[in-house]
Amino acid sequence: MTLSWQTRELTVGELAERSGVAPSALRFYERQGLITSRRTHGNQRRFSRETLRRVAFIRVAQRVGIPLTRVKKALALLPDERTPTREDWEKVSLSWKDDLTSRIEQLQRLRDDLTDCIGCGCLSVDRCALANPRDTLGDDGPGPRRLMTP
Repeated sequence: MTLSWQTRELTVGELAERSGVAPSALRFYERQGLITSRRTHGNQRRFSRETLRRVAFIRVAQRVGIPLTRVKKALALLPDERTPTREDWEKVSLSWKDDLTSRIEQLQRLRDDLTDCIGCGCLSVDRCALANPRDTLGDDGPGPRRLMTP
């Protein structure tokens, strides 16, 4: 499929092909308010060519682990649903940097705890840093504390 530079709108299939995103994902993004389309008289979706950049923005954000709710908030800051620019991406990515750093640190702690857990083989609940950090379950008395309802 080749589109001329004059093509102003894309079908969902054309947008999927050009962006590398499945049509079902594009419809999901639309339901979530991340992208918009207009409907033809035959009720077919038509997306502006600028939607390609919005989809790229969404996919890159997802790839680094940004939840779609945060992506939506970032896109909502753009006036009149304007296409994100390089400067927009720079501002948004800086705002997400602290969150990503925090999550990386949390994952590193989890990795370190997992190493300890593998060492004990999860046979010693009183030492397991993942299932029972600092033996907090032991303070509640004997028995299957996780299985007991309050």
